[in-house]
Amino acid sequence: MTEIEINVAEIIDAFPNYGEVLGYKPVTDGHINDTYIVEYLKDNGEKVRFLLQRINTNVFKMPVELMDNVMGVTAFLRKKIEAAGGDPMRETLTVYPAKDGKNYYMAADGGCWRMYNFVEDTYSINELTSAEDFKNAALSFGNFQNLLADYPIETLYDTIPNFHNTPSRFKDFLVALETNASGRKDMARPEIDFVLEREKDCSVITDLLDSGELPVRVTHNDTKLNNVLFDKATNKGICVVDLDTVMPGSSLYDFGDSIRFGANTAAEDEKDLSKVSLNLEYFKAYVEGYLEAAGKSLTENEIKYLPFAAKLLTLECGIRFLGDFINGDVYFKTEYPEHNLVRARTQFKLVEDMEAKYGDMMRIVEDATKAIL
Repeated sequence: MTEIEINVAEIIDAFPNYGEVLGYKPVTDGHINDTYIVEYLKDNGEKVRFLLQRINTNVFKMPVELMDNVMGVTAFLRKKIEAAGGDPMRETLTVYPAKDGKNYYMAADGGCWRMYNFVEDTYSINELTSAEDFKNAALSFGNFQNLLADYPIETLYDTIPNFHNTPSRFKDFLVALETNASGRKDMARPEIDFVLEREKDCSVITDLLDSGELPVRVTHNDTKLNNVLFDKATNKGICVVDLDTVMPGSSLYDFGDSIRFGANTAAEDEKDLSKVSLNLEYFKAYVEGYLEAAGKSLTENEIKYLPFAAKLLTLECGIRFLGDFINGDVYFKTEYPEHNLVRARTQFKLVEDMEAKYGDMMRIVEDATKAIL
C-alpha cells in the first residue's frame, strides 16, 4: 500500500463500522478538497456507499465552524423536506459523525475529515448544452434559497470574511495596484481603467444590505452548475451539494454568480473576446426557474436587482483575476504567464455585454415576475 492508501484506511476506521469495507477510490472532479467513495457490504448483503472528504484547511481555515454551518443547514433542510413529503436522503446531504461523536474527525496530521451519504442514481453537469439544464439548476438553487428563507441567520458563522464583499475586493485591488508585486501593472492599463471606472458599482449591494433594504440570507456562494445533482430517472435537479461556503450574505450573490458562470457564451478564459457574450436565452431560463422556486420568498428589491447582481458578480470575479495577475499569480492556478489577465479580460467583456443588454435583462425579469408571481 502507498502512504495515502494507509492514511485513508486509518481515516475510515475513525468512523463507525457500516459493514465490511469493500474498497475506496478517489473522486478526481474536485479541485479543493480530497474526496473518496467508500463502499461497504452490510450484514444483510446490501452494498452502500459514502463520501469521505478531507477539508482543505489552506482554503477553509475554520473547519470546525464550517462543519457547524453544514450541520445546521442540512438539519434544517431535512425537516423542511420531510414536512413536504420529500426524501431527505436524496434531496440534501447527510453528515455521518465520527466514532467520537463529532461531525468531523481531526487526524493526527491536522487533516479535518467528514463523511457524507452518497446520493445514488444521480449525475452532475460540468458544461451547459441546453437552456433546460440551466433552468433545472435554477430550480434547485431557487428551492435551496426558498427552503432556507426562515433559517436563523444569526447562528451561521462567517467562515470566509468578505467573500463576496465587492468593496473589500476593490480595496484589495487598489493595494495590488500600489504594490505592483509582479511589475506587470503596465501590461493591464485598459483593464485597470475598466475597473476604476466602475468603482461606484462595487458598493451597491453591500450598501443595501447595511441599510436593511436587502435581507441577509443563507447563501451557497458557489452556485456553479456542477454543484447540483441531477436525478438519472427524471433529469431534474434534486440536491445542492458542496456546502463549504454556506454563509450569511445576499441571495443576489448566488444568482449573479450562476449567471456569470452559466450564461457566458464562452469559456472563463477565452482569449478570443468576440466569442464572449451573455446568452439571453440562458439568462431567461435561469430567471424563470429561479423565480418559480424562490420568488415568493424574495423581496421586491431582491428581484429588482437580479440583473445588476449578474453584472456585479462578473465584475467582482474579473477584479479578483486582475488583482492576482498584478500580484504575481499567488491565488489562482495558472497555465501560462498571462492566464489571469486573459480571465480578467473575459469577465470584463461579459460585463460590457451585460451593460449593453441591461434593458433586455430587466424586461426578462419583469416579464417572469408577472408570469410567475
